[in-house]
Amino acid sequence: MCARCLEAPAPFVPEHFCVRCRTAFLSEDPLDVDGCCGLCRAGETEFHAAYSFGHYENELRRLIQLMKYDGVRTLAPRLGRWLAEALPRSERFDAIVPVPLHWLRYLRRGFNQSVLLGRELSRRTGIPLRTGVLRRVKATPKQTLLDDKGRRMNVRRAFRAVNPAAVRDRRILLLDDVLTTGATLNACARVLKEAGAAHVSTLTLARVDRRPLARHDSAAAAPKGIPHAGATA
Repeated sequence: MCARCLEAPAPFVPEHFCVRCRTAFLSEDPLDVDGCCGLCRAGETEFHAAYSFGHYENELRRLIQLMKYDGVRTLAPRLGRWLAEALPRSERFDAIVPVPLHWLRYLRRGFNQSVLLGRELSRRTGIPLRTGVLRRVKATPKQTLLDDKGRRMNVRRAFRAVNPAAVRDRRILLLDDVLTTGATLNACARVLKEAGAAHVSTLTLARVDRRPLARHDSAAAAPKGIPHAGATA
């Protein structure tokens, strides 16, 4: 692996984004005067804030996949350092809770990448890592095979709190490697809040930039002969 691939990628800093879930948008139109998107205004977002280091693309995507699917666990210290850089210094948390794997997937992979990242993040920040808080009780198909609605249905009732005392009245940092639609993190945050957590924020190494999809949908929906929003003459 060359030194260039291990350089820190550009941080995730979109021009227009929801102040709560940090979802990026093509313009400020979907945001209200407080900077919240429609889903957060409607109470559909279970976590209080979402932080990510970078876009899930190029070198960062390859490094995450090398650790996750090829078992290159030695990447965890470097990726953990980037996670620590993405965490706002003004925020305080009582515990880091990694998103759990179902035991069958853990058996096949041999490790949980979120736990590896959590150990590094805990070492750098001093926030305790709590691995026995959540359990994945349902073996679900991979989220990458599903659309947005399918992802939400796929993880419904897939998690259970097995140690509520560890999160009751505490500020929890929920940790995963990638945020795509937020369905998995939303499901975990809901369970943690039901178990008594006072606050749940999420932290991921990367999040999928869905703005290109929105741009494509906008172009496809525009009537022929009429440029879609953002098009130039």
